[in-house]
Amino acid sequence: MAARMNEFVRSILTLPTSEAAGDAPQKLLLHSCCAPCSGEVMEAMSASGIDYTIFFYNPNIHPKEEYLLRKEENIRFAEVHGVPFVDADYDSANWFKRAKGMEWEPERGIRCTMCFDMRFERTALYAHENGFPIITSSLGISRWKNMAQINDCGERAASHYPGIKYWTFNWRKGGGGARMIEISKREHFYQQEYCGCVYSLRDTNTHRVAQGREEIRIGEKYYGDEDAD
Repeated sequence: MAARMNEFVRSILTLPTSEAAGDAPQKLLLHSCCAPCSGEVMEAMSASGIDYTIFFYNPNIHPKEEYLLRKEENIRFAEVHGVPFVDADYDSANWFKRAKGMEWEPERGIRCTMCFDMRFERTALYAHENGFPIITSSLGISRWKNMAQINDCGERAASHYPGIKYWTFNWRKGGGGARMIEISKREHFYQQEYCGCVYSLRDTNTHRVAQGREEIRIGEKYYGDEDAD
């Protein structure tokens, strides 16, 4: 844990600072996909004195019932920490338009790249319009995600605006992934069982049925429950 915090502090020192903030980085915009993924990120940044705001823009999440569950959990945890929360539009029709032709692409493929690009483009735009020189995301803490793919999308989005940097810190290193689960159980977060989009839900259910398991029941599983992984 100490080694991870030391690496975290060294990474912070690479971020832009302002004279008013001293050695602390200027305010940061954190794209959050859900409470479980962002819990460890939020607590680490709060403990380090980083001035950050959560940006929740995830039009990929389907159905809307699942979207609202994930968003409300994230809002609840943000309120606990007194962190500002920006609730962006749920323009799912735009997401489906951009995903057209990619319906059968595998996870971590070009559909996911499109999805990360779309979410980070909106994050970078908001940062540009509201004076956030640093953006990052909680997406990379998940072991199911390709860190290089996420960082490439984040850096590409930030590159459109002079003065904005995407922070590529690896949140899952040094026990970050385990800490994510620990916080999720402590907070009894809703436990989503698929990445988020309708195609991920389809493929996950297909896999579960092939294994003789029931399809996903939205809104029923929470971290800390006896049957939770």
